[in-house]
Amino acid sequence: MPTDLPPTSVDPDAKKGKLWKTILVWSLVGLLGAVSWTILALHRGETINAVWFVFAGVCSYFIAHRFYAKYIENRVAMPDDRRATPAEYAANGKDFVATDRRVLYGHHFAAIAGAGPLVGPVLAAQMGFLPGTIWIILGVIFAGAVQDYLVLFFSMRRKGRSLGQMAREELGPIGGTAAIFATLMIMLIIVAILALVVVNALGESAWGVFSVSMTIPIAIFMGCYLRFFRPGKVMEISFIGFGLLLAAIIGGGYIAGTEWGQAIFHLDKIWIAIAIIIYGFVAAVLPVWLLLSPRDYLSTFMKIGVIAMLAGAILIVRPEISAPAFSEYIGREDGPIVAGSVFPFLFVTIACGALSGFHALISSGTTPKMVHKERQTRFIGYGGMLMESFVALMAIVAALSIDRGIYFAMNAPAAATGGTVETAVQFVNNLGLTNVNLTPDMLTQLAQNVGENSVVSRTGGAPTLAVGIATIMQHLTGPGLMGFWYHFAIMFEALFILTAVDAGTRVARFQLQEAVGNIWPKFADNNWKPAVWGATALMVLGWGSILILGVTDPLGGINTFFPLFGVANQLLAAVALAVCASIVAKRGRHAFKVLWVILAPLAFDLAVTLTGSWLKIFSPNPKVGYFANMQAFQNALAEGKTSFGSAKNVEAMQAVVRNTMVQGSLSVVFAILTIIVVVSAIVSMVKSWKLDGQPTTEPRPIPSRTYEPSGLIPTAAEREVEQQWDALPVDLRLTASADGKHA
Repeated sequence: MPTDLPPTSVDPDAKKGKLWKTILVWSLVGLLGAVSWTILALHRGETINAVWFVFAGVCSYFIAHRFYAKYIENRVAMPDDRRATPAEYAANGKDFVATDRRVLYGHHFAAIAGAGPLVGPVLAAQMGFLPGTIWIILGVIFAGAVQDYLVLFFSMRRKGRSLGQMAREELGPIGGTAAIFATLMIMLIIVAILALVVVNALGESAWGVFSVSMTIPIAIFMGCYLRFFRPGKVMEISFIGFGLLLAAIIGGGYIAGTEWGQAIFHLDKIWIAIAIIIYGFVAAVLPVWLLLSPRDYLSTFMKIGVIAMLAGAILIVRPEISAPAFSEYIGREDGPIVAGSVFPFLFVTIACGALSGFHALISSGTTPKMVHKERQTRFIGYGGMLMESFVALMAIVAALSIDRGIYFAMNAPAAATGGTVETAVQFVNNLGLTNVNLTPDMLTQLAQNVGENSVVSRTGGAPTLAVGIATIMQHLTGPGLMGFWYHFAIMFEALFILTAVDAGTRVARFQLQEAVGNIWPKFADNNWKPAVWGATALMVLGWGSILILGVTDPLGGINTFFPLFGVANQLLAAVALAVCASIVAKRGRHAFKVLWVILAPLAFDLAVTLTGSWLKIFSPNPKVGYFANMQAFQNALAEGKTSFGSAKNVEAMQAVVRNTMVQGSLSVVFAILTIIVVVSAIVSMVKSWKLDGQPTTEPRPIPSRTYEPSGLIPTAAEREVEQQWDALPVDLRLTASADGKHA
C-alpha cells in the first residue's frame, strides 16, 4: 500500500466564502421563517394558506442543519475523517460496503421514512393544524434528528454495533439485556404496523399491487446495472429507474382495467399480507447491493421528487386550509380517529415525523456499516431526519387541504361510519364539527374522481393522503387526471413504506444474531448462512404474526394497533437517547456541559411515552385503555351477547378480547424494559461523574486510506482534494463508487 496518497480529510474550518454574504443569506432565511411562524401561531380566520407551512418548515430545517447540527458535530460527536470507518476496514462486499454518500443518504432516508411520517400526521390532523405542525418541526430539530445523528455516529465508531449490543456494552448486563429484549420486541411491532399500512393501501387495488410489485425487478435491474455494466453511473441509472417506475404506474392503470389484470392483481388483504411476509424474508437475506440499496435509492428518488413536487404545487396552487388551529377534540378522549387528548397522544401518533425509535435501529443497523467517512454522518443522520420531517409536514398539509367532513368519513373505522355513504354522512354530521356539512354526493363524486368504488372508512392514513395529493395536483393538471394522481400517490406511499419493511427486517436479523451471539458466538457471524437465514425467518415469523392479527382485527387494525406502534416507537427512542447519554458521559465531567443536548429530548420523551403507556394500560375509558376495552367485551360475551360495539358476531368479539390482551400486555412489557434501561443509564452517568469518565468501548482507531466529501455538495477545499484523488492511477484510486465497490 503506497504512503504518498493525497489527504484523507479536509479541515472543516477551511474558509468557505465571504462572511457578509453568509450573514445576509441566513438573516433572510430567518426572517422568512419568523414571519411564517407568526402567521401560523396567531392566525384565527376561517382559512389559512398552506404556503406558510412550507416556508416555516423549510426555513427551520435549513437553520437547524447549518447551526444546531453543526454545534452537535463540533461539541458532541467530534468526527475525524482521518479515521477509517467500518465500511473501509471491515469491508466484506455484503453488509460492510463503503457507499457513495448520496446513495447512502437515499438508502438511509428510504429505510427510516416508513409509515410514520405519512400516517401519523394524517391521523393527528383530527386535533387541528397547529399542535401537529409545532411537534413535527420543533420535535425533529431538538429530538428526532439529534437521536438519528448520534446513534449513527456512535454505532459507526463501534463497528456498526446494533442499539441493543451498544446498550449491553455501555450499560452492563441488566440494562443491556433489557435493551436487547426491548429493541427486538418493539422492532416486531414496528415492522408489522408498517406492513399493515401497505396492506390497507393496496387491498383490493389491482393498479397499486401491479405498480408496487414492479418496483422489485426494477430495483434488481438497477443493482446489476451499477454492479456489472456501468459502475458509478448513479444519475444515469436513476433516470432509467425513474422512467421504468413511471411506466409501471401508467401500465398499472391499463392492466387494472382488464379482466385478466383484475383476476391476477385484485387481491384480498390477507393475500397481500402473505406476499409481504414472503418478500420481507427474501429481501433481508439478499446482498444489499442487489435489492436493498438500489430499491432504496429508487424509492428515495421517488419520495423526494414527489414531496418536492407537492411542495411546489402548494406554492403555486396556494390551497386554503379550513381546519381550525385547535379542533373540537384537542382536550377530549372520544376522538373518532385518535382516542385520547392532545397530551400525550399527539406526540405518539406523530411518531416518525418528529422522533422515532425505529430510526435508531436503522442508524445502528445497515447505515453505519456503509458510511464512508465520519463527517458524512451529519448529512446522512441529521439531514435525513429533517427530510422525513418535511414529508410529515407535507402529509398533514395534504390531509388538511381536503374537506373536513370527507376527512372524518375516510378515517373513522367502518364500525363507526357503518361502511356506507349514507351512514357515513349521518355519522360525520352528528359529530358537531364547526362548518361541516357532508352530503352523499361529495363522497360518491370523490370516489368516482379517484377511480375507487368507495372512499368511506379507508383507514390507515394512506388513502387520505393520496386524496389530498390528488386534490392539490388536479388544480394544475385538471380534474380528469385526479384518478391518476390518486393511484400515483398510493403507489408512492406503498413504495415509501415497503423500503422500511425490508430494511427493518434486515436490522432485526442483525439484532437477533448479535443477541444470540453473546451466548453462541458462531451465530453472530454475518457470513454464516444458517444463522442469517434462521434469524431472518424468526423475525419475519414474529412480525408476520402480528400483521395477520392487524389485518383480521374487527376494530379496523390500524386504529387500534397504531397507538401501540406510537408508544412502542417513542419508548425505543428513550432507550436510544439513554444509551447516547451514557456514551457521552463516559468521556468525563467536561462532557456533561453538552449532555443537555441529549437529556432534554430524553426527559420530554419519557414524560410523553410513560404517560401514554399508563393511560393505555390503566385508563377506565374503553376508548383509551386496552384492558378496559378487553373487559367490556369480556362482559358482553359473559352476558351471552352475539354482537357488541364494533364487533358484529361472537368471533369478532373474541378477536377484540385477544388483540387488546396482546396490546395491553406488550404495553406493560415495553414500559418496564424502558424504565430498566433508563435507570441503568442514570447509574452509568453517575458513575462517570464520580470517576471523571470511564473506559471507552470504541475499537482502536485505524488510519483511513480513502477520501470522499462530507456533504451533498462538496466545498471548494473538498473539490480540490477530490481532484487530487481523481488524478491517481485507477489501481490506486480508493474512493468508494456508487455501488459500494472500490474503483
